[in-house]
Amino acid sequence: MGQILADWQALALVLAGALIGGFVNGLTGFGTGLTALPLWLQAVEPLIAAQLVSAASVIGHAASVRVIAHAIDWRRLAPMLIAGLVGVPIGTWVLPWISVAAFKLSVGLVLIAYCAFMLLAAGRVRLPGGQRGAEATIGLAGGVMGGIAGLSGVAPTVWSALKGWPKDQRRAVLQIFNTTILTAMLAASLAQGLIGRLFLGALVVTIPGTLVGSYAGSFLYRRLDDWRFDRIVLALLLASGVGLVWSAR
Repeated sequence: MGQILADWQALALVLAGALIGGFVNGLTGFGTGLTALPLWLQAVEPLIAAQLVSAASVIGHAASVRVIAHAIDWRRLAPMLIAGLVGVPIGTWVLPWISVAAFKLSVGLVLIAYCAFMLLAAGRVRLPGGQRGAEATIGLAGGVMGGIAGLSGVAPTVWSALKGWPKDQRRAVLQIFNTTILTAMLAASLAQGLIGRLFLGALVVTIPGTLVGSYAGSFLYRRLDDWRFDRIVLALLLASGVGLVWSAR
């Protein structure tokens, strides 16, 4: 555990990733992996970095849940959450039979095309009301994508944007869904004995950084209107798509 605490360069990278990832998470309800992972991969091995993403996301969500507590509808969320939990083991099961690089490339190209179109359309594209049954399918897709490459939030984020939900409702869905899926993935890592001393040492640094960043992001979130929130989410998804295409090369 003390190894990473004794390495000042690694310590600084872990702390910087936690601050930035916590801020983005507090602002949008997702994006910890997108913003923190590039820094964390320079400080720790990929397995530990992935575990830090899950842990920091859950910590950030817990710290900022009060911001959207009034918008959480557990009855409506239940089908998406249950389907997402079912999808996680499906994703891990099919993982050996697919090319993760090809998967990331495909998802990245779809995200780039979608976000570019939605930014140009300026909110004019909306799905009709209803279709609650489809949300279970979205949850299943999110769970499968989470099991394959940790991309659990992509499908719910795109769905909520197309539905044109207000920012509180959209963030409530993203935050609760991602918390549920990532907690399940952490529990699976613990059950498989994959949680080690290096992760715990990095977590000691990650927790305070994530909390400080999350509070700062939540502070700014309360000052955003629906339009600005939508633009920020689309910009982050676009950056995520570019990052996925780059990493798949």
